Amino acid sequence: MTSFAPSVTATSRVSTSSEGTTLRLRVGCEFAMESAGPVPMLMLVRARPDGEHRTLYESRWLDPEVPVHEYIDGFGNFCWRFTAPGGLLSLRYDAVVETDLEPDPVVPDAPLALVQDLPDETLVFTLGSRYVESDLLLDDAWQLFGHTPPTWARIQAVCDWVHENIRYETGSSGPATTALEVFRERRGVCRDFALLSVALCRALNIPARYTFGYLPDIAVEPPDVPMDFHAWFEAYVGGRWRTFDARHNRPRIGRVIVGHGRDAVDVALSTSYGAVQLHNMTVWADEIHPDAGDERIRQEGERAQGYDLGRQPESDDAPTARKD
Repeated sequence: MTSFAPSVTATSRVSTSSEGTTLRLRVGCEFAMESAGPVPMLMLVRARPDGEHRTLYESRWLDPEVPVHEYIDGFGNFCWRFTAPGGLLSLRYDAVVETDLEPDPVVPDAPLALVQDLPDETLVFTLGSRYVESDLLLDDAWQLFGHTPPTWARIQAVCDWVHENIRYETGSSGPATTALEVFRERRGVCRDFALLSVALCRALNIPARYTFGYLPDIAVEPPDVPMDFHAWFEAYVGGRWRTFDARHNRPRIGRVIVGHGRDAVDVALSTSYGAVQLHNMTVWADEIHPDAGDERIRQEGERAQGYDLGRQPESDDAPTARKD
C-alpha cells in the first residue's frame, strides 16, 4: 500500500487572508481499507463547496486508482461513488480552506417560527427519522423545555440539558444507536449528542438537522485523543439555519461542513455494499499560516500525485454504514 505524503494540487491563483478576519485551515482524511473482492462503496468526506468556508485547493488520491463518480444527494452533499477492487485500498482527501475567524454566531433573541409559517423545505426536519424518534420524546421534551421562551433560548436550553446530562464516553455507542437509546442510557459520543439534540428540537416543532464535518481545536484546549470528524446540529431559528453543538456547548471557530441530513444515516461517512475492513483512519483539521502556507502549497502542489478537484478561489464522530 502506498503511503502518501501530505500534499495538495495548487491552483493558479492564491488568495491571501485579510489579517485578523479570516483563518486558513488544512482539512482532510486518509483511510486504509481492505476487501476480499470488488465492493461498491459510497464515501462522504469532501468539504461542501457551498459552506461558510471558501475552498482554495482540494485533491483526492486512491491507491490503486479506481474511477470515482461524484454526485450531489438530496441534501446537497457531495458524495463519491466507486468500487473497491479487492485487496488493500487507500483513499485520501486533502484541502485548504479559508473561513471566518469569528466563532459560531449567537443570536439570543432570534424567534422560533410557528409551524404554519415554516418554509416548505424545513418541514422534513420536524419529522421523526431512523435514528431520531422525536415522536417518542414528545412528553419529555415539552416537560423539560415547554416553559422556555419560543426563541433561541429554547434551543440553547436543549443544548444545556444534553451537555449536562449525557456523559461523553468513547465506545459507549455504535452506528445503530438511536436518540431514544442515548436519552435512556445517558451516555454517548458527539454523534449521539447531536442526534438527541435533534430529536428534542423536533419534538418541540423546531426544524433541526444532523451535521458533521471538520472542527479544528482553535482557542480551546485540545483533547487528549486523536483528531476525528465531529458531529453537531443546525436548527432553524430567526429565519435561517444556525449552528448548535451540545457536545462542546460553546461557540467554536473553524467549522467546515461535510454534510447534513435528517440524521446520521443520511451522512454516513462510508457505505459499503459488502464486507470492507477498515484498517486505519486519520483525520486532520489544522490552522496554517496564511503567508507561509501559500509558498508551501505551491511547492507541494507541483509534487501532488492525486486528482485535482478543480476548486479555485473565487473573487472571492461520523458514522459508517454497511449494506450486504
